[in-house]
Amino acid sequence: MSVKTIATTRSAMNIATGKLAVWWVLVSEIVVFGGVLVSYVMHRLAHPEWGLQAANTHLWLGAFNTLVLLSSSLSAVLAHQAAEQGKGPKAARLLFATIGGGATFLIVKAFEWTGEIRHGFTIQSGGFWSYYYTAAGIHATHVLAGMLIMVWVARSALKNQDLHRVENVGIYWHFVDIVWIFLFPLLYIAK
Repeated sequence: MSVKTIATTRSAMNIATGKLAVWWVLVSEIVVFGGVLVSYVMHRLAHPEWGLQAANTHLWLGAFNTLVLLSSSLSAVLAHQAAEQGKGPKAARLLFATIGGGATFLIVKAFEWTGEIRHGFTIQSGGFWSYYYTAAGIHATHVLAGMLIMVWVARSALKNQDLHRVENVGIYWHFVDIVWIFLFPLLYIAK
């Protein structure tokens, strides 16, 4: 006998409570990232010299990572589609592809930061760099968290269980991608 969790058997406002919980988490994350981004923009407007510091970021690595995250969102969408069709193992494989995208993003970010730090651009090198490492670091932490949650969801999906979670983790992943869509131009392009 299979026991269903409350998140799959109850709803509020005709939304499953599990999905509603994800949306509440995202609202709180919007507050966190919104605060960092608004603070950055306000300080950036007051410090035009930050443009010289921002010129030392690696535009092409940031652009590549943008492509990686957008591609990983596609595999998350396809995983949701497979889960809706009851194809748990296929959904799991697509989630593992999404996890691969997240891992690629973090590896590129690690090489990027290592190079920047070797060139003397540390979190203490100025206002721009403190915001850069803080905003990108918070984002990278969310990428890692999403990947870990996806491993858990994919393991259940392999057994064709709890397929509703595929959509929930996908919603979270899309949020992480959208945050990067804001971070990329602010940190890499706006010089």
